Amino acid sequence: MRIVWATRPTNTGIALAATIFVAAGVLLLYIVNLVFAQRVLRAYRPRIGWNKTLGWAWKGLFGSVVAVLVMVVTATVVGMMSSDLGVRQKTREVQLFAGVYMAVLAVSPVVVVAGAVFWPGGGGNNKVDKFGQGRMRSKIFLLVGSSLLLTLGAAFRAGIGFVPRLVTDPAWYHSKPAFYCFNFGIELVVVYGYAVARFDKRFHVPDGSSGPGDYGRGPVVVNKEEEVFGGGDSEGQSHGGEGVMNNSRGQSRSRSRGREMVEGGAAAGERPESLVFVEAVLQNGLKKKAVV
Repeated sequence: MRIVWATRPTNTGIALAATIFVAAGVLLLYIVNLVFAQRVLRAYRPRIGWNKTLGWAWKGLFGSVVAVLVMVVTATVVGMMSSDLGVRQKTREVQLFAGVYMAVLAVSPVVVVAGAVFWPGGGGNNKVDKFGQGRMRSKIFLLVGSSLLLTLGAAFRAGIGFVPRLVTDPAWYHSKPAFYCFNFGIELVVVYGYAVARFDKRFHVPDGSSGPGDYGRGPVVVNKEEEVFGGGDSEGQSHGGEGVMNNSRGQSRSRSRGREMVEGGAAAGERPESLVFVEAVLQNGLKKKAVV
């Protein structure tokens, strides 16, 4: 959008859209870091991390990000379109609040991870519920490093709002190198750092995780109906028919062998106990078949 604005510098609508995208684009990284921080908290402090009240508070935090984004967009549009000094002052206050809120949001994962790892009280007795690939130490370094970089960018943007300067007297932080380094440069470093470190594997948690210990147990596997009860109707009937045929063939073979053994024993004038037992079993099987 900023490239389009460079080709049309006098277009107010494009300038407004480019300004909004600069403020909104980094929010996705903030949310991703908050999700990863929640997983680290659940791994180190499962009783706290899986608490339902804290879970609702976490969802409320995500909702507040959307609310602040709406506030920033509204204040930016109204401030640029209005010529009233009172309205512009109020929209500036909203923008300052949003900038400070974003800086606090960016550093929140660092506070959560530090509390989960170093907060005293039962930490040594709790077993870490590890998740994903790689060591937990590497995950923490990656998350804390990216959060600190994003905090630097958010603090830079928030600080600029508190020290306005005239257009004819800009400071060093109003220059293009400072703008691109503290905004897009930091975002690129974080994104490529996550991609190179394969964050999709390091921070992966099993599907269906809903309580303490679920990260270490692995994914919840639900068998399909075909896997439990066999194939479809036709396939099941065919397999069932083959099973009945094989069963009947086996029974006929065992009966013929039993008769041969009994007849051989009768001809020799001997009836060992094993043959008597076999004959009784065969007769019992024939009676059950006749009843069925």
